[in-house]
Amino acid sequence: MKKILVSECLYGGRIVRYDAGDVSETHPIFLKWKEEGRLIPICPEVFGGLPTPRPDSQRVGDKVIACTGPDVTAEYTAGAEEALRLAKENDVVFCLMKQDSPSCGSKFIYDGTFTDTKIPGQGLAVEYLRNAGFKIFAEEDIEEAAKYLEEAEK
Repeated sequence: MKKILVSECLYGGRIVRYDAGDVSETHPIFLKWKEEGRLIPICPEVFGGLPTPRPDSQRVGDKVIACTGPDVTAEYTAGAEEALRLAKENDVVFCLMKQDSPSCGSKFIYDGTFTDTKIPGQGLAVEYLRNAGFKIFAEEDIEEAAKYLEEAEK
């Protein structure tokens, strides 16, 4: 059975988001994958040593900066490295990552001004995963991801 790396905030069961919010995915296909034991949950930010809740952070070029001012690039980098390690260790077929996140965003991220402005871009963990050759899907692409999985299991 092929495995899927997934943002832990989508997986649910443990609060890991910066705002301690719950964004658990409820799409029937996702729930089926969860029931089958396919999903490998990871929160790069928590794995990198950051608490929950934590200050909102955004990518600014190659750095990740918290809204309170500190540079948290080291923590985000450690989390990205752990995401990549888990993806390799579990030979995942693809990754399903939370959109807009400074770690997991795959299409858009916030622009670093903390004004709720999104720009095309990717989070640090997604950058590491893509650079290593892993296919990335966002939570709104579950049907496309399911087709990808079906092809991979033929």
